[in-house]
Amino acid sequence: MRTFTTLDEVSAASGTDIGTSEWLTVDQARIDAFADATLDHQWIHVDAEAAAAGPFGTTIAHGFLTLSLLPHFASQVFAFETTGARLNYGLEKVRFPSPVPVDSRLRSHVRFGEVRDLPAGKQLVIEHTIEIEGHDKPACVAQHVVLLLA
Repeated sequence: MRTFTTLDEVSAASGTDIGTSEWLTVDQARIDAFADATLDHQWIHVDAEAAAAGPFGTTIAHGFLTLSLLPHFASQVFAFETTGARLNYGLEKVRFPSPVPVDSRLRSHVRFGEVRDLPAGKQLVIEHTIEIEGHDKPACVAQHVVLLLA
């Protein structure tokens, strides 16, 4: 776990690999709970029988479920103990190169991208590459933009 206590430390880490999270299993219970929370009950996610005959041979996680795990993975890799607030500003260049079959294990490789100075603090791009254990292609590649207020 890497801890940043000043905005200057964040700026100095721009362009560097920060670390890799622990593995997390995405089981059917998690997929079903996400389907209930988002009202997205497409058969490929929640109907094991139909999905078995589908293109992936099993149910798969929602892409947005994978994306929603970014804060979890980030919290295992780094922490901000800066004095100001931290705000989610948005996402850039989100892609889902590979589906996540049920019971897959995921983890994120985290890199700090560009850091921009703002009048109120810093804007940081956190680059996530979410790996599926045993697969060549990542499940998700995303740039998460965070505002770090002074």
